[in-house]
Parts: sequence; C-alpha cells; structure tokens
Amino acid sequence: MLGHGATLALGALRGLRGGAPPARSLGLSRRAGRVTLRLLSFEKVFDKDHSLPKPCWSKDMRLLFDQFMKKCEDGSWILLPSYEYISTQRSQDFSPFIRAYFPTASELINKEKLSQAQLFTRSFEDGLGFEYGMFYNEAEKRIVCVFQEGPHLQGMPGFFHGGATATMIDSTVGMNAIVSGGIVMTANLNINFKRPIPLCSVLINSQLDKMEGRKLFVSCNVQSVDEKILYTEATSLFIMLDAKKKFDIKELLLNSPPA
Repeated sequence: MLGHGATLALGALRGLRGGAPPARSLGLSRRAGRVTLRLLSFEKVFDKDHSLPKPCWSKDMRLLFDQFMKKCEDGSWILLPSYEYISTQRSQDFSPFIRAYFPTASELINKEKLSQAQLFTRSFEDGLGFEYGMFYNEAEKRIVCVFQEGPHLQGMPGFFHGGATATMIDSTVGMNAIVSGGIVMTANLNINFKRPIPLCSVLINSQLDKMEGRKLFVSCNVQSVDEKILYTEATSLFIMLDAKKKFDIKELLLNSPPA
C-alpha cells in the first residue's frame, strides 16, 4: 500500500493533505531557499505553510530551524512546504490519480469521506501534535526533519509514543524516497528503538543509500538536538511505481520556473 510517508510527501509537494491532484494543477518554484507552490484549479487558495515557525515552537526547535534556513541561503538546502488540506477541494481532482495507481481500490473509496480527509500529522491543533519542518539537500540525497513532539503524542508519561515516532520516521524517509524516485510504495520499514524520546525537540536525519532498479533504500536516525544522543535508527525499502504513470516530482520540485 502507499505508505504514510509517501502520502505525506505528496501532500506537502502538492499542497494537500493525504493526496495529489493532477500535475496540471500545480506550479512550483524556488525562492530564497524555499519551494513556492501555486495551485491552479482549487476553489479556494490555502495560505498557511505549517513548515514555517509558530509561537508554539520551543527555543530549540526555532534554533534548529534558523540554522537550516541559514544553510538554504547558498541553495544547497531547500525548505519543503507543508500545507493543510482544503475542505472545499473537489473530489474529482483526486480521481485521475486514484484511478491511475489504484484502479481496484478506487472503487472502494467513499468519495464523500475523501473530500473530508485530513493528513494525520497536520490534524492536531498547533503545538499539541506533530510540529516539523523538512529540509532537502539534492547533492547529498538527504532530508533533515526538525521535529517537536506535542503533549498529545505522549506514550509513557513524559515520553513520545513509539507509534508516533514511527509515523515521523515514515514521513521523513517517505519524503526522501518521493523526491528521489517519484511516486513510491512502502515495501519495508524496520525501526530499532534505542532509547525512549522525551517530549522535546529532535532531529530526524534520512539518507538515500542506494537505488537498484525500482528499489530505493533509505536509512534514518533520530537524534537529540545536539546530536549527542541516538534515540532511534531505521532502514526502509520503497518501490517506484510504473515509470509511465509516475509524476516527476523531482523535476517539479527543483527545476520549475519562478511563479
């Protein structure tokens, strides 16, 4: 099935929660180290990029964000945007994508529910759930996610829930696979929990290790903000879909003319 990370990546790059409209609906450009999205067929225009700083961000979170924004100045890193789903988005915008990739499953999807769907990691109120920004380095095939856990993600008192950790790992490695190989499916995700993660800010580092045909191997680790404590390690395998059907997201992301 299409992994949460791949779905999140589509949502971020397409400006949607949980899906992607046809390529004709999108314009992307690079400005001052950020990717600017332009949607052409929406009934309403979104304007809140959740990858940008918020009052609820901790001092450590903001410091990390500012450090990576500084790295964006020479163009080596890019801040990837993350927008919310637009509730008024017409369900037919999703239909071509669903039919192309999941012809059987498309018959089982409730179109009304689809129009109300939300991306899990952006469904919490500010500061209560997943607060993050992802930075992409094309030359190094890396994505670094600056991440702050909210109190509604607690497992053991005072610590981050393991399932929520897996969600953010899947989201980060999935984004890496998406920008490297287009539309992909999660085939395998292995996570080794080294230490419990306190409810604080952390760094999630992902690296595309290799590509073999349609297979993409991406590794990942979760570290403290000073990179002295290793909390979690993970490896993953993604499979690229038929090249004739995939959207060239990497081309859209890196080479689109200015809006």
